[in-house]
Amino acid sequence: MQPEHKSDLSQCRELFGAVQQAAASLGVFDVEALFGAHCGALTRFANNTIHQNVAEQDRWISIRVALDQRTARATTNRLDPNSVRGAVEQALALARSAAPNSDLLPLNENSLIAETKRFDAATAAATPEHRGRAVAEAIRIVESAGQTAAGIYSTGQSIEAIFNSRGVSAWHAETMAQFSITAMAGDSSGWAKASAVSHAAIDPVALARGASEKARLSSDPQEIAPGRYTVILEPAAVLDLVGQMFGDFSATSVSDSRSFLTDRLGTKLFGDNIHIWDDVAHPLQAGVPFDGEGVPRRKLTLVDAGVPRELAYSRSSAHRAGVEPTGHGFPLPNEVGEAPLNIVIAGGSTSVDQMIASTDRGILVTRLWYIREVEPYDKIMTGMTRDGTFLIEDGRLSCGLRNFRFNQGIIELLNNVEALSPAVRASGEEAFDMVVPAMKVRNFSFTEVTRF
Repeated sequence: MQPEHKSDLSQCRELFGAVQQAAASLGVFDVEALFGAHCGALTRFANNTIHQNVAEQDRWISIRVALDQRTARATTNRLDPNSVRGAVEQALALARSAAPNSDLLPLNENSLIAETKRFDAATAAATPEHRGRAVAEAIRIVESAGQTAAGIYSTGQSIEAIFNSRGVSAWHAETMAQFSITAMAGDSSGWAKASAVSHAAIDPVALARGASEKARLSSDPQEIAPGRYTVILEPAAVLDLVGQMFGDFSATSVSDSRSFLTDRLGTKLFGDNIHIWDDVAHPLQAGVPFDGEGVPRRKLTLVDAGVPRELAYSRSSAHRAGVEPTGHGFPLPNEVGEAPLNIVIAGGSTSVDQMIASTDRGILVTRLWYIREVEPYDKIMTGMTRDGTFLIEDGRLSCGLRNFRFNQGIIELLNNVEALSPAVRASGEEAFDMVVPAMKVRNFSFTEVTRF
């Protein structure tokens, strides 16, 4: 299955016909099928040398049956008629052995889903030679500075589709390119990463220059005492930290009292300058425009001027609450419910350079990693800085710093944002890609200097 061809839509329809026929022969008429296909390739480099080119293709069908308030699914990557029938039989056997679920709804009915164009033919056709030339140029930048480069450059294409016996028929094709580079010097490192639907939107040379410059500027890192500092978080660091809270914008989590938003929706929690949406149609976003049951994703106002406003609802949680689903449910059966996946945090007009220039004393953070939750209700997180941490003095970067461990509440952080850069598509370590700004934040809590 080649995802770039519309003939795949016809193939999916034919396969779903086989699914329905097999299910009907077994006395089952409520059936749903998810289809997926992916073609991807990756060029990996380390020690200033390309050492791996790999490519993979996969395709699968996941079949869910529903009967007598029971449901189950089975998945296979074999698409011949006998294998499809076997998956239907397996799903039926699992459903019959499952406990009845009084909250199980009938299958979703036909929904009108707006198309989001996320397919770039040049990215789909990218070759090892294309990636190799870009990587070689990036390596030359880092190597000429006496540093060592490592990273990846990947390109790929995928389709996702859903069909069911109540008339749902939805399809999405997408491409994605990603470039990541770490420049390593004797006692310092720098990092940069970007992703985009089109590889033309990624500049590996510029990313390499940025990573190399950070490694140079952070050489001979100094150690300063932990404590509370004004901090400038670059977009990747904002993504990694603030991105930890969005699983709580789930109606199921709130209903189960597992969310920090329980009994807080509509209450001002963050600063007036914090505005957050979930918007699959945003031009810098990616992903399918429908959820795991074929419900169209709609734009959500998650935070408006510091006030949490809306939650993501699956069909089930929406039915319990007496509201309309928002198109953010995961495929059934699941225990998670739903979550927003296309986060957009509104930015401002202050560049990172301007943030630095306006700071008498503070710390610039490139990225964070190894982030874990310490306290769920105040969303206090711990983790470490890496690959470019700098002391700011008198409006300029004065030296690189040893990395810190932090203990920082996200709610507190979003009350202390003094400036925002324009929002960009950002890639990080811990979370899915988002559209976020850099943030200048006061009173950020560093608890110790790390040994990494």
